[in-house]
Amino acid sequence: MDKQQLIDCHERIKPFIHNTPVLTSRLINEIAGADLYFKCENFQRMGAFKMRGAANAIMQLTDEQKQNGVVTHSSGNFAQALSLSAQSLGVKAYIVMPNSAPKVKKEAVKGYGGILVECESTLEARERESDRIVKEHGATFIHPSNDDHVILGQGTACKELLELRPSLDYVVTPVGGGGLIAGTALSAYYFGNNCKTIGGEPFEVDDAYRSLQSGKIETNTTTNTIADGLKTQLGDRNFPIIQKFVDEIVRVTEDEIISAMRFIWERLKIVCEPSSAVALAAVLKKKDDLANKKVGIIISGGNVDLSHLPF
Repeated sequence: MDKQQLIDCHERIKPFIHNTPVLTSRLINEIAGADLYFKCENFQRMGAFKMRGAANAIMQLTDEQKQNGVVTHSSGNFAQALSLSAQSLGVKAYIVMPNSAPKVKKEAVKGYGGILVECESTLEARERESDRIVKEHGATFIHPSNDDHVILGQGTACKELLELRPSLDYVVTPVGGGGLIAGTALSAYYFGNNCKTIGGEPFEVDDAYRSLQSGKIETNTTTNTIADGLKTQLGDRNFPIIQKFVDEIVRVTEDEIISAMRFIWERLKIVCEPSSAVALAAVLKKKDDLANKKVGIIISGGNVDLSHLPF
């Protein structure tokens, strides 16, 4: 994936996404000992960066593929992103969700026009149901993070950030399925001025950290983290990009995530989900190394269950 593909992707999806604001906080800068710039994808349509990749992936389909619709399996933000993108582009979207997914997320998918298909809450069940829809309806499967068009779309958030702040030394994102950090790392490489990419990851689901150590895609045996958006693992499309372009992955504790999340709510006065706070937690953990640097942070989303706040 090259610079021109990122530029073309961004032009393609601009009518369907928001160029989200970038916020700063003098107090957070003092505590971090660095200049932090928060790219607020919690203000993106459907509340998360995933709108970018979903829109790009659908727009790359042929007319025949669009007529037959798209399908994905997701319990969270990509389910909503694909539903809204498909609705905006006049395409049917079948969304396979585990029956254990929060009711609020199921309702959001239906509200965005997605055709909800529930299944057991195992990866096998999700994949089996997706395969059935592909066979029966001719729908095109779009993976939430391990898809070139999705990765390019996610990279446009960092591209916008660097257009506003071209002198960033680092850009930091959470790491889940790997689509956001892979796209971000590509944009940092092509549009930054020697800008490095760092990932933040919970200790409880540190598969990406271990994957970079071992040189192969690792899995998690448990997923006991508050950062529910980061429980997925890397894929064969995004892992090579991460290996080549990501500088480091910093692991953080659950307490550090909660503390960073509270910090964002209190100081930036914005709603962010736990997964988003992982990036700030990583910056605060590495503050000695990042002292006096200019650091961009992608606030990945703001779809949080207000009845289950951790503070």
